[in-house]
Amino acid sequence: MNTVGKPGRLGESIRCVVSVSMLTEGWDVNTVTHILGVRAFGTQLLCEQVVGRALRRQNYDLNEDGLFDVEYADILGIPFDFTAKPVISKPTAPKPTTRVQAVKERERELEIVFPRVEGYRVEMPEERIEAEFTDDSKLIIDPTAIGPTKVLMEGIVGEGVELNANVLEDIRPSTIVYNLAKRLMERHFRDHGEPLPVNLFPSIRYVVRQWLDGGYLVMKGAPVGAVLYPSIAEDACQRIYLACQRTLRGEERKKAILDAYNPKGSTRFVNFTTSKDVYRTAPDKCHVNYVVCDSSWEAELARALERNPHVTAYVKNHGLQFEVPYRDGSTPRKYLPDFIARIHDGGEEPLHLILETKGFRGKDAQAKAETMSVLWVPGVNNLGTFGRWAFAEFTEVHTIEENLDALIDGYIQRGGQ
Repeated sequence: MNTVGKPGRLGESIRCVVSVSMLTEGWDVNTVTHILGVRAFGTQLLCEQVVGRALRRQNYDLNEDGLFDVEYADILGIPFDFTAKPVISKPTAPKPTTRVQAVKERERELEIVFPRVEGYRVEMPEERIEAEFTDDSKLIIDPTAIGPTKVLMEGIVGEGVELNANVLEDIRPSTIVYNLAKRLMERHFRDHGEPLPVNLFPSIRYVVRQWLDGGYLVMKGAPVGAVLYPSIAEDACQRIYLACQRTLRGEERKKAILDAYNPKGSTRFVNFTTSKDVYRTAPDKCHVNYVVCDSSWEAELARALERNPHVTAYVKNHGLQFEVPYRDGSTPRKYLPDFIARIHDGGEEPLHLILETKGFRGKDAQAKAETMSVLWVPGVNNLGTFGRWAFAEFTEVHTIEENLDALIDGYIQRGGQ
């Protein structure tokens, strides 16, 4: 300690020594690699506080296994067994980062403004409920969704017993229809504090019967009665409810509810750094200088958007804070679509096209697509303050460009309708 920083003496390589009192609270520096306990510690808690000052990671990049690399700190003079033998770890250099930001010179022509939606208001019919089912209305139930259906139990003495879920096979379809219709009416067709709309129950039950008889409930190695499990029943009711909303027409039926304090977002606020792969955007197509590529599919879609002459602007939804609220069964979630593109299709105002690329379309992707098509798009269009919007998905990477061109040509042929 007496020769710290003096050339040719002990401690010449030490650049900084900080007293213990400064390391107890408020010291949040991730480059602390050595701690010297050169004074007595009054309590074990104080020792732990001091050690905690060296536990800040220097590098938060994931390795090839998707984990953090190991980092160590040398702690001397503090009575902990695990610090008895120092471990030396070679520091890993951080990955190169790229600054992704909006380009000021492109703002006038390429800025994209979008609504910040926090919910939906839907006015359902008061007399009769109808539904329009699609492939997104299907619910597939397999053993991974409900857990084991057979369990072998054995005591210390006596014969073993097999517990199974055969009782669920004996549930009649009419019982399933009744219980699903009851849950659907209670959860989705009644306002808070209002009585049950029992006058709608016959038509709701008929819609549930259509869903069940139409083959939209697919059982794969699971008993049919498992659809009445609370979490699965909520998922089924959500799909039936979205199918009911698909039949609604008119501007007063669906409205998007905007964030009261921040109703709109813009590409002008994009500014962050990333260590992911990036694609440099064309200066006449995108307000932001790079597209962050979570997959090669997204780079291919960006290239296809730049090649299409009817695309006047586009942006990748990364750091844009464009979120779509939806429900995965009974769980509220946020969905982040991949791209927003502005299309000149011959209408009075441009069309904003929300695009999603999917290699594998799981159960959550169905809920996202249903919410976009049934709630978000018509709800925002009915507001009349953010222009026209539409939604599309691409599931084949090798035909993204031709599928995009065909999609845009279809809008142009309809003349912006």
